[in-house]
Amino acid sequence: MSRSLRTAAAALAALGLLTACGSSGSGSSADGGKVTVTFWDNNAGPARTPLFQHLIDEFEKANPTITVKYVGVTSSEVAEKYNTAIASGSTPDVGGVTTALLASLTAQKALVPLDELLAKSALNGKLSANMLETSKAASGGKGLYQLPSSGNQDVIWYRADKFKEAGIEVPKTWDELFAAAARLTDKSKNQYGFTIRGGSGSGFQVLSEAYAYSGLASMFDAAGKSTVDDPRNVELIAKIAAQFKNTTPEADVSNAYPQMLAQFQANQVMMVHHNLGSTKDVRTALGDKVAGMLLPSGPSGSSILANPVDGFGLFKNSKHQDAAWKFLEFLDSHASNSYWNENVGQIPANTEAYADDWYARSGITKQAGDALNSPAVKLVQPPVHLPQYSKITKTDAEPNFQKVLLGKMSPAEFAKAVADAFTKAQSDYRAKNG
Repeated sequence: MSRSLRTAAAALAALGLLTACGSSGSGSSADGGKVTVTFWDNNAGPARTPLFQHLIDEFEKANPTITVKYVGVTSSEVAEKYNTAIASGSTPDVGGVTTALLASLTAQKALVPLDELLAKSALNGKLSANMLETSKAASGGKGLYQLPSSGNQDVIWYRADKFKEAGIEVPKTWDELFAAAARLTDKSKNQYGFTIRGGSGSGFQVLSEAYAYSGLASMFDAAGKSTVDDPRNVELIAKIAAQFKNTTPEADVSNAYPQMLAQFQANQVMMVHHNLGSTKDVRTALGDKVAGMLLPSGPSGSSILANPVDGFGLFKNSKHQDAAWKFLEFLDSHASNSYWNENVGQIPANTEAYADDWYARSGITKQAGDALNSPAVKLVQPPVHLPQYSKITKTDAEPNFQKVLLGKMSPAEFAKAVADAFTKAQSDYRAKNG
């Protein structure tokens, strides 16, 4: 396929029009010593697809005997696509895999363990230790099944220009944040200091806020009991709920990320909690009027609830695992990993990139990276290895959190329901897996 046709194919893939091709087979072939490696992008779209296309071009120039076939899959489709491919034996050679997908893929024994490959690679010792830890934890601590490429972290975007006009310092504690939100709220102008995520994605977000406030170091105690209903977590959930309709819009009860970001960009809210994934969106819309801060701390210090780590998996069905691994090594090399993360605004997995100019000048991305990689920071691993994780944090927790905002459930009842579900799921997991 010519380069122009491949570019057009990439654009179509970004629209999800080529995703069906990904489940029709591995796409691998051998021809006169040349091989084709099929790569599924797990979050294809106009922002990411051209970046991968550039990296694939560079890889093929350096490795003329290997062709990489790019297949774009949207993030909303990828879990189902992988499950279908595994069932039919038509997985790709290489695929984008977040830690949120690892438990399912490793349970189905679809991926190659990467521990020995990494140990022999030039990448060994050059990848973030905390990201590798998160990757291993996400697969139940049974080894490395994901080569991490990017770290994310929850941050709070704030209107730096409005803070400056009001003479407000950047909050370091949650109480300072709530005080700033009150000062920046003017309901007569439809202006609110903060916004709460009450819709899709609210479960993880409120837990992230709670652990930043409580400073707890783990989501389970030594006996396997969940710490979600710790009184310090409950205290923060109650403080968040008290902001609803006072310093936040009423629509927040059902708002998810797109609605929250729209309010932020429209001058209706002055602070929005999301993560580094929105760096390009907020900076494109607001330029230097916006800045980011780490989640504030509570009276007992702060901890970070680890975000999903993005990366790549090598599938067992691949007939060209050597070529596929070489492609993964290229993607995580200093130059490639730095290029990728500079353009998506996230934290590089390759620690050599931390000396690059763009990273040193990146502001909140570097702050988040420094925190993520600091041995002094409490990095709390969410139990994404539990098969029930999504049901607990989304299907069950999200409607219950809406009840909290509406005064139909107490913060303590909400936290206990999540904690009890995690405790039982962890017990079941241990009984089955040891």
